[in-house]
Amino acid sequence: MKTKFQVLFILFAMLASCNLAAAATAILGWNASSSSDTAGYNVYYGTTSGNYTTKFNAGNVTSATISNLTAGVTYYFSATTVDTNGNESAFSNEASFIVPGILTLSNGVNPGDPMLIQFPVAPGHWYEVQASTDLQNWITISQTDVATSNTWLQFTDPNAGAFSSRFYRLVLH
Repeated sequence: MKTKFQVLFILFAMLASCNLAAAATAILGWNASSSSDTAGYNVYYGTTSGNYTTKFNAGNVTSATISNLTAGVTYYFSATTVDTNGNESAFSNEASFIVPGILTLSNGVNPGDPMLIQFPVAPGHWYEVQASTDLQNWITISQTDVATSNTWLQFTDPNAGAFSSRFYRLVLH
């Protein structure tokens, strides 16, 4: 199908819900097609680049809300336009997003090495890593700046070995 549609796929807001126990929501936006016979748009996504396992019919609007995304997973998104005859354009440029809301812990390679803490961040938010020995009293052991991109951050806890047990939580702001 020949099309005048050239979508600039923009992820302008990706985080509507970021609870450690809940699934997250992505809000996607794109530029409208300049074609006069545009009937609507489809958003495709999946967890492998270029392999979209889910199709979402966005109707004739230039945004879509995709729910039930899993924290810590990277999703890949692309959009198409559909004309009044039902023909679909080629995929837009792909955009990816790591869903925040998970904290992973790894022991150091050797006994006594610092605990490695990793978590994905979303633009416009800042995070605190807090620690506790009793799950009652929490102290902030690390704090991020406001994130400007969607990426994984890591922090090492050099004091982890000083405790017989230490618990961690991630606080989103």
